[in-house]
This record gives sequence, C-alpha cells and structure tokens, in this order.
Amino acid sequence: MLDLEYESAFSDLRSAGEGSGVLVLERVNLSIAAVMLRRGKAEELSAAVKRNLGIPLPVGAKCTSNDGIELLGAGPGKWLAIKDVQEADFVTQLEIHFEGMASVVDQSSGLAVLRLGGPALLATLEKGVQIDLAPEAFSVGSVAVTSIAHVGVTLWKVSNTPIIDLAVARSLAGSIKHWLQASAGVYGLSVRQIRTEMSEF
Repeated sequence: MLDLEYESAFSDLRSAGEGSGVLVLERVNLSIAAVMLRRGKAEELSAAVKRNLGIPLPVGAKCTSNDGIELLGAGPGKWLAIKDVQEADFVTQLEIHFEGMASVVDQSSGLAVLRLGGPALLATLEKGVQIDLAPEAFSVGSVAVTSIAHVGVTLWKVSNTPIIDLAVARSLAGSIKHWLQASAGVYGLSVRQIRTEMSEF
C-alpha cells in the first residue's frame, strides 16, 4: 500500500518586501466538508446542527463557530464545515448527523486555507476583491464567495483587527500565492509559522 505524504499547498509562500503590512499563515491539518441541503429539510437540518454541533446553522453569508468548528454560509442551501484539527471521522460524523437532510462531501484535501492579518490587509485585498470590505459592510462573521485575480475564493472575517480567512481550491493555490506576493509586497508581506506565531494574529 502506497503511503501518501501531506504537502502544504502554500509550502513555497515566502515573505516579500520590507515590514509586516500583511501577515499570513496557512491553516493546516483542517477537516473540511461541503454540506448541501436537501429539498424541504431546512428546519430539520437547522435543528440537527444545533443539537450535534452546538451552533446555529448560518442564514445567508454568515459564519457561526463553537469549540473549534466553523460553519460558513457558502450559497443558498450550501455551507462549509471546518474543524481546526484533522479527524478521519469528522465527515463521517456529519453524514450520520445530517442523514436524509443534507449531502456531505469531504473537501479536506481539496481546499487550502490562509489566515490573513496586518494593518495593510484591506488595502491589499482591495486590489483584487470586488466587494466592499469596510467594517460596516463586511463585519465579523461575514462570508463572501467571490474571486481574486479570476480565482474563486471564499473569505470570512474572523475579527476586527482585521483578520480574514481565505479558502481556495488547492489546484489554484499557486495563483493566489503569486497574487498575494505581488499585491502585498509593497506593504511588506510577512509569512508566519503556525503554532509558534499564532498570537501575532
């Protein structure tokens, strides 16, 4: 049996420019699933989410979280479920919890997630994101399914610092890496190491 070794989607992301206008780290070892509502099951799914995950099912483009689990509204009847540790049975558990109410598809190997922060973050994102990221328009808990440099991404606001997380298909991570280095380099792009420098966010 062939053993496959995990490789970071942003392993070659490097700091650029001078200073720390934009801070970035890759969130690794996540469990991620797409959850898609079945017709007529909205109330049942909402109750199941509350009962099994301890959080409300987001309505619209919002994020709810509890105990290391995030639920992101990603479109009508669609959500991303993210757990901050990689667990082989996370998706299986969701399938059991939501049986008959929603389809659950494992995305743990298909998506890469960056955590972005720093004083020049919004100025950098404005170069590529065609939405209003001002605090009054994109508040904490807001989610946006949009694009950067023609690459589809999902953004969600973690805090007013600001801290914004970005999810992208692993196959397109290289395009986001190049865009980020070019766009943030003028302000200073500083790549952080998860676990050791998480407090800087």
